[in-house]
Amino acid sequence: MSTLSWWDGAVVVAYAAATLGVGLSLGRRQQNSQQYFLGGQRFPAILLLISIVATETSTVTFLSVPGLAYRAGGNLTFLQLALGLILGRMVVAWLLVPLYFTGQFISAYEVLQTRFGPALQRGAAGLFLVTRTLADGLRLFLTALLLQHLAGWDLVPSIVVLSVATLLYTGLGGMRAVVWTDVVQWCIYIGGAVLALGLLLAEADGGLAGWYATAASAGKLQLWDTRWDWQEPYTLWAGVLGGMFLTMGTHGADQLTVQRLLCAGSVRAARWALIGSGVVVAVQFGLFLLIGVSLAVVQQQGRWEVPAAVAERADAVFGYYIVHGLPVGVVGLLVAAVLAAAMSTLSSSLNSSAGVVVRDFYRGWFGHPSEEEQVRVGRQATVACGVCQAAVAIGAAHSLERSVVDAALSITGWTTGGMLGLFLLGCRRRVPRASAALFGLLAGLAAVAATWWSTTLAWPWWAPLGTLTTVAVALLADRWGNPRLAARGELTHTPPAPQE
Repeated sequence: MSTLSWWDGAVVVAYAAATLGVGLSLGRRQQNSQQYFLGGQRFPAILLLISIVATETSTVTFLSVPGLAYRAGGNLTFLQLALGLILGRMVVAWLLVPLYFTGQFISAYEVLQTRFGPALQRGAAGLFLVTRTLADGLRLFLTALLLQHLAGWDLVPSIVVLSVATLLYTGLGGMRAVVWTDVVQWCIYIGGAVLALGLLLAEADGGLAGWYATAASAGKLQLWDTRWDWQEPYTLWAGVLGGMFLTMGTHGADQLTVQRLLCAGSVRAARWALIGSGVVVAVQFGLFLLIGVSLAVVQQQGRWEVPAAVAERADAVFGYYIVHGLPVGVVGLLVAAVLAAAMSTLSSSLNSSAGVVVRDFYRGWFGHPSEEEQVRVGRQATVACGVCQAAVAIGAAHSLERSVVDAALSITGWTTGGMLGLFLLGCRRRVPRASAALFGLLAGLAAVAATWWSTTLAWPWWAPLGTLTTVAVALLADRWGNPRLAARGELTHTPPAPQE
């Protein structure tokens, strides 16, 4: 366990104060639900692009992706997944994004209400809330666990402080605060990562030439793996096909990203932000992987030593380097980067979850509440979701079974394909009956759960499996259940034209 120096602590405090200041200063004049949840739909596409990237980059990503390249046998093949991420966003941009601009939507699941009715809408929204609370509560726990090792802070107080700080600017500032703090936080953690890579490259014997020779001889620079191995997650085929379906689900059928796209105000701007975010994420992955390669190079050259207990867990090596391999002051900046990566994800999650509570549940149960009431309930829902996430994190902190944490984090992977299948069904001119769509969703979830439980199929294939199962079963159930209505076209729904 380590303790931050006075100077490093001052850097972290300055970051926290600046983030809270920016967020709280933007919390004024939130007069209606569109301003609170969508920022008035006046964001430039470049800001939304950065916000999307910051939201999908958690602390675990920041510290674990370098470990993929550092570990024994690790290399750059993880970047093959980035190809699928870009292709998937292109499909979403042209297939699903126009769907969200056919009405005055704030929640992604309001679209399902227009296609299948309120029951399926609330079922999908409830599934989002449960999986988001579990996944982000555990991300909060893992961030606090990292802070315990990096800075010597106690675990439960770290969870509480992170939760309260994020709740303050998210609850008061709404989407404007979330997006602008996302931009600040992205700059901080990218700046910290670039600085760490530069210091590692400067430390390598022989400069860039020596770094390259050592990395190449260790096989660390391999980029392509064209094997057909269903158990290996980082092959070209798993990356392109699995990554494409995965990002179609996480960026086309998940409130966390769809809410950002709706902030753009037009289909064109939303498409630009979405596709551009895929390119930036690919570059970002490359940066993180090069950090892992550089950690392995300087260790192999004898320039830096890693305790055996740390080296056994590749995810922990970059965190160890931050505390023990960086000069005073720089350590504080990198700890601030860890916090930035965590808070950007958590704030986005809280605002998106609050939007779902208000639009998919509260409005349906209590008629047509006023705009002021929706903002008030949105703030209350933000606090409630934050408390639930903190409770999950504290519960995990008192559990000795880390495998439980790993299993819960994979819940998002179980649901992604099924949710994407629902939205793809909603894109059809003739949508299936709600009961058939629900049956398809349950079949998709069951197929992924059974695969996870009984096979060694690599996780990138879960999303395609869930999507294809959901769509196929829903269409078959609809045809078998009521073929006459389908033949007469009584299930046809023609969506209104999107706003360009």
